[in-house]
Amino acid sequence: MEPRTLKFCSKLLFATAALSVLQLGAFAQGNFCTRYPVGSTFAEPRALYSTDGKLTVDLSYHTQIDSSGNPLYCFVTKDGTQSPTLHVHPGDELIINFTNVVPYGASPSRHMRTMPAMSMTVGPPTECGPKPMNETSVNMHFHGTNVAPVCHQDEVIQTVINSGEGFRYDLRFPADEPPGLYWYHPHIHGMAEGAVLGGASGAIVVDGIENANPIVAGLPQRTFVLRDNVVPGNPTPGGPVPAWDISLNYIPIPYPSFTPVVLPMKAQGREFWRVVNAAADTIYDLQLRYDGVPQPFTVVGLDGVPVGSQDGTGRGKSYTAWHFLMPPGARAEFVVTGPSTKVKTALLYTANIDTGPFGDNDPERPIALIKASSQGPVKSAMMTMPAHTGILPLERFSGLDRAVPTTSRKLYFSEVLSNPSDPSSPTNFFITVDGATPVLFDPANPPAIVTTQGAVEDWTIENRSEENHEFHIHQIHFLQLEENGRLVSNGQYLDTIQVPYWTGTGPYPSVKVRMDFRGPTVGDFVYHCHILGHEDNGMMAIIRVKPAH
Repeated sequence: MEPRTLKFCSKLLFATAALSVLQLGAFAQGNFCTRYPVGSTFAEPRALYSTDGKLTVDLSYHTQIDSSGNPLYCFVTKDGTQSPTLHVHPGDELIINFTNVVPYGASPSRHMRTMPAMSMTVGPPTECGPKPMNETSVNMHFHGTNVAPVCHQDEVIQTVINSGEGFRYDLRFPADEPPGLYWYHPHIHGMAEGAVLGGASGAIVVDGIENANPIVAGLPQRTFVLRDNVVPGNPTPGGPVPAWDISLNYIPIPYPSFTPVVLPMKAQGREFWRVVNAAADTIYDLQLRYDGVPQPFTVVGLDGVPVGSQDGTGRGKSYTAWHFLMPPGARAEFVVTGPSTKVKTALLYTANIDTGPFGDNDPERPIALIKASSQGPVKSAMMTMPAHTGILPLERFSGLDRAVPTTSRKLYFSEVLSNPSDPSSPTNFFITVDGATPVLFDPANPPAIVTTQGAVEDWTIENRSEENHEFHIHQIHFLQLEENGRLVSNGQYLDTIQVPYWTGTGPYPSVKVRMDFRGPTVGDFVYHCHILGHEDNGMMAIIRVKPAH
């Protein structure tokens, strides 16, 4: 378990490392990782679209120090665009010509709660094989996508790209990839938290959700990328002091002012919002409030899958939510109706979240102040959803709710001080198959779970610690079945789900999910807690899917 004092000390360590970088004068590569001023008007990320079944993007990976002495990280195109939204269709090819230009000596600890052991090499180095890590190392994960865990696609266990190196990603999206929202970010174990805190993330949209659910067709659309970052000055979290500051599309919403982003909107106009929680550690609980009155979200997509589209008809449904809990890594797509001009204060905000005695402090904060007018925002600043064509998307997970499980497993999250006799020692984080010995993640570890292509498995995931954990699995989706032993009435297809903290007495909180290994995915990939400070410190494991024949 990790007391707040330990987290505060780790923040001081990060700030000290960043300051030493400043003193070295190491950042001479320019202001690539720019941020907007506090209180800026909402800015849509630049969108890049595939044509004729292919999208090719040149991305370089940069770092610099901000005015508070904290490191920033970013993916930048040749023309200087930062973290573009990548639009593809099911069946498309996405090529990313990637270059790591982070110079040696310029990368601090990236807010790693413990420094990584630079010993990833377990054999002869190859392009996608074991290779030494260093402080510049990076790779890319394409979160939620159902692409293959193989070299040059979505392989994160061994792929390491160091300073000065180039790498070609060539992702082949399945023809039955659900239309919806995904995202990309670095995934070097031991270094993921700092890179994502620094802002290295962007959205991916698999187009076509208007065909699954026509209610979004023709609507103005927006992409919200919610991030987090280190609070300047590293104040001790508690009360209104958050563990992490937050931002929307690189517009800061800093402590203590919490000045929201300005969001122009047509009065009583309907819009389609795509929201990704690209935070490293922060949980969001989104709510919309007009003059203090809660407003509904009409939810049409979760974690890249149109709601209700996997029942055999291919047609999406929707449901009404009055708030939406988003663990790190989660995505939600919903329709909202703007306030009337009579509304004095219209706010999108995140509510206070009880993360447990040893969890981060995620207090209530505004995100966006909606300014309604009869004309709304300038049309050139808005993107519009395509018209409904009537062509239904293919169903990737159809029939999973009725499938007979081939096996059941129990896994659990746990934490322990690395030196139980020393309260100031770092915390070790584990995700363990029940009955096995807890081990910290290492890329040389054997798979913790071995299954076979075509399997359908029910996993019960418990939280045996006193802070929230967020279960995420790469390459596949799962269907939520139960929460704390009770059937859920509206289970959804997800790739990320929260398991609430244990109070210290009584049954462990749990979720039960149905894992779908019926697709073409084979090979080794990972599952972990998507609070990246926990993943970096051990809370990850490998699963191996063997071919059916």
